[in-house]
Amino acid sequence: MQFVVVVLLIGFILFLVVTNIKVVPQAKAYVIERLGAYSGTWQVGLHFKLPLIDKISRKVSLKEHVMDFPPQPVITKDNVTMEIDTVIYFQITDPKLYTYGVEQPMAAIENLSATTLRNIIGELELDGTLTSREHINSKIRMVLDEATDPWGIKINRVEVKNILPPKDIQTAMEKQMRAERERRESILRAEGEKMSAILIAEGHKEALILEAEANKTAVILAAEAKKEAQVREAEGEAEAILMVQDATAEGIKRLVLSNPSKQVVALKGMEAFIKAADGQATKIIIPSELQSLAGLSVSIAELVKKV
Repeated sequence: MQFVVVVLLIGFILFLVVTNIKVVPQAKAYVIERLGAYSGTWQVGLHFKLPLIDKISRKVSLKEHVMDFPPQPVITKDNVTMEIDTVIYFQITDPKLYTYGVEQPMAAIENLSATTLRNIIGELELDGTLTSREHINSKIRMVLDEATDPWGIKINRVEVKNILPPKDIQTAMEKQMRAERERRESILRAEGEKMSAILIAEGHKEALILEAEANKTAVILAAEAKKEAQVREAEGEAEAILMVQDATAEGIKRLVLSNPSKQVVALKGMEAFIKAADGQATKIIIPSELQSLAGLSVSIAELVKKV
């Protein structure tokens, strides 16, 4: 009987030892209470808990958490009611503060996020709200990070997920956007027509300039051709006149030589006299017909005119 009691006692002790050996996994932390008071925080590794004395108060995950809050109704500065839902990324940095700092940390963060969001949107108009997501995100993150620091929570990032204006506002915005697009389309079409008209006018202008230059060149070439033709014609007439004169002079010469007259004889004598005068002779014979040279020259001139 005593042996059975001893065996049971040893088995109970072994059971207590085995059940109170704890292994804390990675990215986890255990908050330990001893007799109802905070005793310590177990980090990753093997730990032993005193039976019936120590208690694991909370198992805390040290990973980054993501909370997607439902849409919150807010009112802008210009009295437009809309719904905005946000996403918060946070991480627990102090398991003790997270366990004992606030009763329901997630509910506290949600309510704080909603009130902060309403305060921020209340300072912005509708257009500013739609275009200031980054400003809203940073401001909410700063407020939440400061408020959750005593709770052992670090707010890493806040993102505005959706901004949902009322249906009539959405319809008006769609009409405004459509009107803006139609205005841009009209402007682009007008600019295209303007550019087309300018290009057509410039093309017509260049065509007229080229046509005028072509006409000018044609007139110049025609004038030069006419001038060249007149020059050629004048040169041909001049050559013809010279040929006629040469032929006439040759004919007169032959006529005179074939029928010598007293004037011809006198002229020949005169030429001989000139040759004699140019020589070295000491004696010069002057023909008696020298006095009739004037009459001879007049007769020759009249004969050339008649020919």
